[in-house]
This record gives sequence, C-alpha cells and structure tokens, in this order.
Amino acid sequence: MTFFILILLGIAHAIGIASAARALFTARSPQGSMAWVMGMITFPYVAVPLYWVLGRNRFQGYVASRREGDKVVGGLAPEIDQFKAFPDAHASAVPGFFPVIERLAELPFTKGNAVELLIDGQATFDAIFAAIDAAESYVAVQFFIIRDDAIGQALKEHLVAKARAGVTVYVLYDEIGSHSLDAAYLADLHRAGVKVSAFNTTLGWRNRLQLNFRNHRKIVVVDGRTAFVGGHNVGDEYMGKSPRFGHWRDTHVRCQGPAATLVQLTFAEDWYWATRTAPKLDWQLRPAPDGDMPVLVLPTGPADDIESCDLYFFQAIAAAKKRLWIVSPYFVPDREIISALQLAVLRGVDVRIMLPQKPDHKLVYLASFSYLSDLETLGVKFYRYTNGFLHQKVILVDDVMASVGTANCDNRSFRLNFEISMAVADPAFIRAVEAMLLTDFTFCQPVSADDYEERSFAFKTGVMLSRLLSPIL
Repeated sequence: MTFFILILLGIAHAIGIASAARALFTARSPQGSMAWVMGMITFPYVAVPLYWVLGRNRFQGYVASRREGDKVVGGLAPEIDQFKAFPDAHASAVPGFFPVIERLAELPFTKGNAVELLIDGQATFDAIFAAIDAAESYVAVQFFIIRDDAIGQALKEHLVAKARAGVTVYVLYDEIGSHSLDAAYLADLHRAGVKVSAFNTTLGWRNRLQLNFRNHRKIVVVDGRTAFVGGHNVGDEYMGKSPRFGHWRDTHVRCQGPAATLVQLTFAEDWYWATRTAPKLDWQLRPAPDGDMPVLVLPTGPADDIESCDLYFFQAIAAAKKRLWIVSPYFVPDREIISALQLAVLRGVDVRIMLPQKPDHKLVYLASFSYLSDLETLGVKFYRYTNGFLHQKVILVDDVMASVGTANCDNRSFRLNFEISMAVADPAFIRAVEAMLLTDFTFCQPVSADDYEERSFAFKTGVMLSRLLSPIL
C-alpha cells in the first residue's frame, strides 16, 4: 500500500512539474506565472486541478465565430465607410486616442446614431419591453443572468408573445451566470418557438475545463435598428427588489442608428459559437430617425489576440487631460492600470472612482481596499455609494467621451469575461452622463487610506489575502 501511495505521489508531482512548465510560458502575467509554478511544484494535489480550471489565459475555439463576423464586416465595409464619424483619423479635431480604440474594436466610430441613457431598472426594462413589443422581424436577447422571477417572467411573456406573432426570437444566456434558471422556463420559450441556447463555454473537448470564462454581455437588439447595452441583468434585484441590497443603481443605454446594427455583430458571433449556426439578421445600416452622435461599439473578451478591455481602460486613463471619472462595482486593477491612474493625477487630472458601499462579492470588496494607499495618497478620489448597491459601469473622459457597458475595472473583465462597451463622443450625451454621476456623488461618502489603516488586523489580513487572489476574482 505504501509503495502504491508513493507511485501516486510521484505521478502527482510529475503532472505538477509538467503543468508548471506550461504555466511558465502561458500565464497571463509574471506574477501569475510564479504563483502557479510554486503552487504546482510544492502542492500539486490542489494547485494542478485549480490551474486547469482557473489558469487558462485564452478562450479556445472562438476563431470560427470570428470568421463569421469578419464575413459580415467585409460585406458591410462600403456601408461602414459611409457612416464613419471620423474618416480622417489624423484630423486635428479628432482626439488622439480615438483611432487607438477604433483599432481595439476593429470597428470605427459611426455617425447618425441616437443614444439615450436609461437610469435604473424600471426605465431600462420599460424601454426594452416597448422595443420588443414593436419588433417586426426579429429580437435578439443576450444576458449573463436570467432569473425565473417577476422580471424574468415578464421578459418571457413579451418574447413568447412576439414569437407566436411570427417574429423570430433568439435568446442566449451564460450557463454559469444563469445556473439557477429553471428548465421549465426554457421549455416555455422552446414551445413558443423561441430559439434558445446557453453560451456553452465548455463546448468542444479542448474546452471542458474552461469554467473560469464567462459571457458577461447584456445585449438586446430589435430588427437591427435598436440596441440596448449596459449593466442590467434579468432579475428582480436589478429592479430594486432585493431585501439585501434595496435600491439597485445601474445604467443602460438605448441606441438607434448604425451602431445598433453593429452591436448585433457581437451577438451573432456569440450565437455562432454556441449553436454553430448563423442567426438571420438584417445588416443594412440606417441612420437614426433623430440624432447624429458618434458612437463606437467595443466588444472585448478572452478570445482577443490582445487584452483589449485592459488596453481600453488604460487608453481612456492615459488620454484624460482634465477629468476622469470611473464607476465600477468591482475595482481590482492590475499594476498597469494603477500606474496609469497615478500618472493621470500627476498630470493634474480630476480622477474620481465610485464604488459600492455594500458588497455583493466579499473578496472583491476586500481587495479594493488594498489599492487605497497606492492611489488615494497621490490624489485619486475614492467614493463609496451608499444609496443601495452600485452596479453601473461608466467611464467619463474630459468632455470628449462617455462610455457605458458591461465591463468592470477588474481582472475578470480585463481578461476572463466577454464584455461589450459603447463609447459615445457627443457633447449632449456627455453632459447627461455628467449630470447623472453628479447626482450619484451626492449619495456617496469619500474614502481615504485611513479607512483601511484604522481597520482591525483581521480585516487587513482579509484584504491582503483577497488581493493575492485578484488574478482569479
């Protein structure tokens, strides 16, 4: 028996060494590489299984979906050229970072768009349901979380009614985010003729352990003319009905125009990955009936060749000259983002970061305290939102650009989640975002490094342990 145990131990350590060698060349950062190597060599029995579930740095197999998307973009190229908001990237009136984020998106800012802020759940779902009810050809719905509760039932009723009226309805959900979604809910959609699929993160034999990736996007597209993007999932808590959190502060946008058509490109790629079929969508670009806002659609995710989401945040921070306001429920930045924020403050930029006072993920909440001393002492202003739970994802850069989407300022959004953001370069929209955030700041309490330094030793220990886990939070 002892000999048999020794053999098993030898095999475990051999696998640990082999896995450590792989991590040495493929981990997302030098720090992550060192952590995985040390863990798998010294304690492979726990570290190796964790590595093969949590340590992968790229989402495998998505290339076929990208090819389908490239076909669409290739076919649309002449139309897209006609709607370019900034055809001359080197013109003096074009902010210098716009061509950079266009390259990240692999799409241009388009003109002819109308974008409206939707503040909190009631306004968001009223607008979404009204658009679904007005659909003539198809509805494409994609959420990270769909719950079988009051708002989930309301969504189902609107979708079922349109499907029975002959409108094509697609529903895509993340199977991990929606793990509690009842089979009966899906069966009701199927019976009505709705085309439903999980995102299928683990699709394919090479991807069976891709459990750490998520499709965090929230998208609704109606007839290719109206699109919704933002922070809301489908659940009663997003309507402010959570006994634990109460008011749920979140932001969505409704977009009409060419950008709305381009939002569905992201949905089409995700649908193709999940089902290996291309949804039948209208790809004709049309200007909005009223409005001419320059808008960029920026999908990011772990299938990208580069870390597009991280670079988007970095570029937005680096571009700020007067003002940079970031709102995120989760703040677990990497070293590069910390450095960019420090440099922004040294340039004289008004850097404000709004975070929730109430945590929904304790480890992420604790980890955020560890960055106070690095940033607050230089002049970054931190605020904790106290009027319920803060879940919106908003970036405001000077008077040049405002961004609303699904991406948080954390490692998961930077490297592990499929996300989508909508950047708007319109003065009226920027003023609306500014007014919205100024109202939010009235419900905030300033935070300083003392809020960490004055805590107990146990709290500080939890903070530092949470920071060590930040690469997988």
